[in-house]
Amino acid sequence: MWYILYMNKDVIYIEPDDDITDIITKIEGSKEKIVALVPPKKAGVFRSVVNIKLMAKSGKTAEKTVVLVTTDPSIVKLAAATRLPVTKNLQTPPVIPEVDAEIAAANTEEVVDGPDEMIEEEIDKAENAKKEEKSEDADDEDDKDDEDDDENDDDKSKKSKKKDKRAKKTTSEGGNPIINWIKNHKKLAIFGGIAIVALIIFLIWAFAIAPAADITVGISTETNNFSETVTFTTNVAEENATEGKFYLQEKVLENVAEVKFDATGQKNNGEKARGDVVIYTYFKTKGTKAINAGATFSINGLNYTADQGATLSWDGETMKDCENNGKPSLISSGCQVSARVAVTAASAGANYNIAASNSGWNTTADVGVYSDKAMTGGTDDIITVVEQSDIEKAKNELKASNEEDNKTKLLSTVGDNVIVIDSSFEQETAAATATPAAGEEVKDGQQPVLKATTTTKIFVVDKAKVEEFITAKAKIGDDQKVYEIKNPYIESFVKGDSGYAGKLKTSYAVGPKVTENDILEMVKGKGIGDAIHDLKSINGVTTVNITPSYPWVFAVPGDTNKITINTEVKNNENGENKQN
Repeated sequence: MWYILYMNKDVIYIEPDDDITDIITKIEGSKEKIVALVPPKKAGVFRSVVNIKLMAKSGKTAEKTVVLVTTDPSIVKLAAATRLPVTKNLQTPPVIPEVDAEIAAANTEEVVDGPDEMIEEEIDKAENAKKEEKSEDADDEDDKDDEDDDENDDDKSKKSKKKDKRAKKTTSEGGNPIINWIKNHKKLAIFGGIAIVALIIFLIWAFAIAPAADITVGISTETNNFSETVTFTTNVAEENATEGKFYLQEKVLENVAEVKFDATGQKNNGEKARGDVVIYTYFKTKGTKAINAGATFSINGLNYTADQGATLSWDGETMKDCENNGKPSLISSGCQVSARVAVTAASAGANYNIAASNSGWNTTADVGVYSDKAMTGGTDDIITVVEQSDIEKAKNELKASNEEDNKTKLLSTVGDNVIVIDSSFEQETAAATATPAAGEEVKDGQQPVLKATTTTKIFVVDKAKVEEFITAKAKIGDDQKVYEIKNPYIESFVKGDSGYAGKLKTSYAVGPKVTENDILEMVKGKGIGDAIHDLKSINGVTTVNITPSYPWVFAVPGDTNKITINTEVKNNENGENKQN
C-alpha cells in the first residue's frame, strides 16, 4: 500500500537560491499526499536541523508526508534526527534512517506544535541549553581546581565570577535582540527592508537623477532695414557671395495642359456650281494670248476658276479665222478670236447657280468674257469648323488659366533653402495641337480641345549665402548679434549687358550677443534665485523664467545635459529702425 501511494508523489526540485520559506511554500502548495524534495548539490538550507524540522512540521500541518531524495550523509543524519523519511532515488521506497543513541535522545521529541517562530525558538533554546551544560561543567571543574589551589580568595572575587557566569548564561539564552526580533517578525522585517531600500532608491533618484530645469530667457531686439545692390551670374564658377555676387539657379517645370474652346467658323460643305464661259479678244496683228488653268472669272462677287487652260491666236493674214469675217464694220477693231472654257465655282453653294449673262463678267486675264449658258449644280451644306483665330484665342486662355497653377507647382519643388526671384518667372506655351484642327468640321455635341506643353522657369539663389552676406554687411556692435533675418527678397531684377542685377532687401533683428553656452556656464549648479539674478544682469535680457522638474528642486543642475535653454526674442517696437 505504501509503495502504491509513493508512486503518486509530487517531486519538487529545490534550487540553490531557495530559502526555507520557498521550500515550505512549495510543500504546502503541492496537491499530492507525498512530497519528494530533491536538494541541489550545494544547498545550505538543508545543512540546518532547524530547517529540516520546519520542513517536517510544514508537512505535518499540511497533512503531507515529506521525503528527502538524497545520499548526502550530513542531510541523512539530520533527517534521522528529525525522523524524516529519506530515499536514494525516486524509484526506491523511502525509509527513516537510523541514528546513534546520542542524537536520537536529543532529537526524538515530537516537533513542537504552533507557529514556525515558536519552533525556531524551541530549537534555539535546546541548542543553547546544551552549550550551557558543557560550559557549566567546565566552569565547575575550574572552580574546584581554584578552590584547591587558592582557598584564600575573597568573597568579592567569587561573586564576580558567578556574576560573569550568569551574564554568559543570560546572553546564551537571549541571543542578539535584533536577530531575535527579526526571527519573530519575519514578514515585517522583509517588508521593512524592502521599504528602506525603496526609500534609498527614491532619494537617489529624487536628488541625483531627477533634477532638471527649463530656462526661458526673453531677449529684447531692435529691427533694422537692409537694402543693398547685388549682382548675379549663371556661371557657378563666377559666384562670389562675399562681394554680393550670387549664382542663379534656374528651376524648370514642364507641364502638358489642355483647354476646351468654341469653334466659330462656318463652311459650306455642299456641291460647287459648274458651267462654261466664253473668252475672246481682237488681234490687229499677228499674236497669241494664253489662259491658264485656275484663272479667275467673277460676276456679282461670285468667283469661278478655269478648269483648264486655253490659247487664243491669229496669224495676221487669214481672215477666215476671224469670227468677224463678213462684218466689215468690225474689221477696224481687229480679228476677233474666242474659245470656250469650263469653270467651277470657287466655293460650294446654291448661290453660285446663275443664269447666262453677256455682260458683267470680269477676269484677271487680258481677255473679254461672257457666259452663254447657266451655271448649275451648286448646293448648300453649312457646317461648323475650327478657325485659326479660335486656336490663337484658346492659346491665350490656356496660358492665363494655368499660369498661376504652374507657378505654384514650380515653387513647390524649389525647397526652403533658396530665395525665389519672383520677377524672373516665365512661362512659354509650345507645341499647341487643336482637335479638330483648323478648317476641320466640328461634329454635333463635340467641343474642340487645345493641348499644349507649357514650360515654366524661375531663378533662385542660395538662402544661406544671402543671409551670410546680410549678416556681414549689417551694422552691429561687437556685443550684438543678428537674431533674425526676415524674408529677404530681390527687387528690380533686370538683365543688362554685363549680366543680372537687383536690389536685395530685408529687415533684421539685432540684440545682445548671448549664446546658449554662455547661459549654461552662467547658471549651472547655482540656486534658482541666483541664476535668475545673474541672467537678468545681462544688458538686453528682459525676462528670465526657470522651471525646475520637481517641486523639491531648488537649484539648477550641474549637469548641462539636464538643462534646457529656450530663447524668446521680443522685438522692441519703439526701437529706432536703422537703414544700412
